[in-house]
Amino acid sequence: MNGLEAVDNYCERLGPSFWAEPLNALSNVSFIVAGLLLLTQWRRGRGSPSGLFLVLNVLVIGIGSFLFHTFANRWSELADVLPITVFIHVYFLLALNRFLGLKWWLAAAATLALFAASPLIGRALTPLFGSSAFYLPALIAIFSVALAARRRNPVVSASLFAAGCVFALSLAFRAADLPLCDLHPQGTHARWHLLNGVLLYLLVALYLRITARPVAR
Repeated sequence: MNGLEAVDNYCERLGPSFWAEPLNALSNVSFIVAGLLLLTQWRRGRGSPSGLFLVLNVLVIGIGSFLFHTFANRWSELADVLPITVFIHVYFLLALNRFLGLKWWLAAAATLALFAASPLIGRALTPLFGSSAFYLPALIAIFSVALAARRRNPVVSASLFAAGCVFALSLAFRAADLPLCDLHPQGTHARWHLLNGVLLYLLVALYLRITARPVAR
């Protein structure tokens, strides 16, 4: 693979220059703001190492996405996709263990199943949803954990359901970017970034609240 090969997947990009996608690039500030707020919450809650990993992952997602929407080539595409993939699967693993009480081995097996099934589901649904189809398994996972947690912890369930609704809306904006390009030349992908900053904040803030260490008295 040629790491410098150009990638042009979004409505806003009309040329090869660094700032050819200004809205898509600058909207990644949503992840940075979310990450900094979460870092403050993690410190105040004397959070766990796993919580810190999620917080830092949010910041890396913002940086990787900025790189992709400015350099727009194969290496920066990996910088965008890999941190997102890591977040989806690590969060799913932690959620199964912390929210649903599954043993680590069972949570790990379910996470591996999600990892294996996601590309298959994505390819099958690409004709309907384009490249956004590859994120549908993550959406299904959020709602599935929310449903499974309903009796065990209604607060966790409601929080995950709200996050899932935000994700569903952000996915709709991502999927609409190219189909609506003629009507909306700036595209809708920036809204995907802005809403996903909210999504990641909601998900990680929930995890930090659940895993916060009690303050010694």
